[in-house]
Amino acid sequence: MRNTLRLVALVAVLGCAHGAGDGSEATDATDATDERDAEPMTSREAASIAPTPAPAVPSGLRDAHAAVRVPGLELRTFDHAELWSALPPILEGSTRLRVEEVGRSVENRPIRSVSFGEGPVRVLMWSQMHGDESTATMALADIYAFVEREADHPVARAILENLTVTTIPMLNPDGAQRFQRRNAYGIDINRDARALATPEGRTLKRVYDEMRPQFAFNLHDQDVGTRVGRTDAGVAIALLSPAFDESREVNDVRLGAMRVAAAFRQAVEPLVGGHIARYDDSFNPRAFGDLTTTWGASAVLVESGGWRDDPEKQYLRMVNFVGLLAALNAIADGSYTRFDERLYSELPSNGRTLPDLLVRGGYLVVPGLEPVRADLMIEYRDPVRRRDGFIIEVGDLGGRDAIDTLDVDGLYVVAAAEALELSHGPQVGPGSPARFHVARTTDGPALWSFEGGPPPE
Repeated sequence: MRNTLRLVALVAVLGCAHGAGDGSEATDATDATDERDAEPMTSREAASIAPTPAPAVPSGLRDAHAAVRVPGLELRTFDHAELWSALPPILEGSTRLRVEEVGRSVENRPIRSVSFGEGPVRVLMWSQMHGDESTATMALADIYAFVEREADHPVARAILENLTVTTIPMLNPDGAQRFQRRNAYGIDINRDARALATPEGRTLKRVYDEMRPQFAFNLHDQDVGTRVGRTDAGVAIALLSPAFDESREVNDVRLGAMRVAAAFRQAVEPLVGGHIARYDDSFNPRAFGDLTTTWGASAVLVESGGWRDDPEKQYLRMVNFVGLLAALNAIADGSYTRFDERLYSELPSNGRTLPDLLVRGGYLVVPGLEPVRADLMIEYRDPVRRRDGFIIEVGDLGGRDAIDTLDVDGLYVVAAAEALELSHGPQVGPGSPARFHVARTTDGPALWSFEGGPPPE
């Protein structure tokens, strides 16, 4: 939900805890598509399929996660070296987990796969093709520990006996080193499925071609500000069965993905109910998820958004662990075919994306200029932790919404020196660092200072 924080005379702050919606960006503005409801299915009408009770999802996976959670990945900004320092205690000497170097990044970092299971059904999973989207990488590490240490668990046993699972837990190690979306060339690997210009993209395609999986999981994080449908609820998990062409029709391959996504949804509903959405299924001929479906694998996109008081995404790490294992179990025992795909298709769409913070009702003070009534809209470069804020808009922002709203009720918002653009005289505007203090008068003592975030709780 949205929060409104009211700052009055002596900073009596009223408001609620920060709502679900802490996440990291998964799509850039230059390549985003407008969200819209999926068009009616043309090759298969889901609504005509008689609903059947969904199979029971495995129980106890949340408790299992607490027992196998891999240490050393508590901060979501871990890099390639830190990941591969955390994994050896699980991998070394294992007879169930197989590690292989499958490629090299632009900067020559090894790209490794971890595989498990000996079954006939092949599953490919990859994470962190965007270097700053690490939630599922943590969950994959925990899944390795689960199948290694809890091999007698019914879910682990079903997966190991019936599936051959190959995972690439950090496809973009150079991006992870910088904690940025793109690789060292500045290319978005998830827009390189057609051109295959990057070594990372070529690695993923080569692994796909060698194993020819029946199922695939494309694991990401999405924007912190995305809402569920037309509500104010933040999205914790968004799911997608990608289209295989521009028609967005549903063939048997895509139907299988929808049912796997339904199994994922049912497993995580008790954990993030009301905060699950459906990602836009517009076909993108450059994207790996879409072309994976075109190539014949039932692909499921999982986007981790955010959750209250989860700045390092450890709660959503557990949610991914539960959802992914439940989905793999449904594939392993064939029960995914009995899930009603409407559990997926009737999810509300990803809705609008809200900016991070609105500061409203104040008078902006810039040295040498008369105070002016002006609201400020702020976004964070690190929206999960609500840090490093910068101004994106100044002026009358009445009617605009943000994840958090700080109501300063006619007080003075005094710009700090580091917030000022000085080349043509002092100025505050889009791109300026969000550094200011709030006072009762233009030159009075600070009631509260904003050093880039977060707002007062």
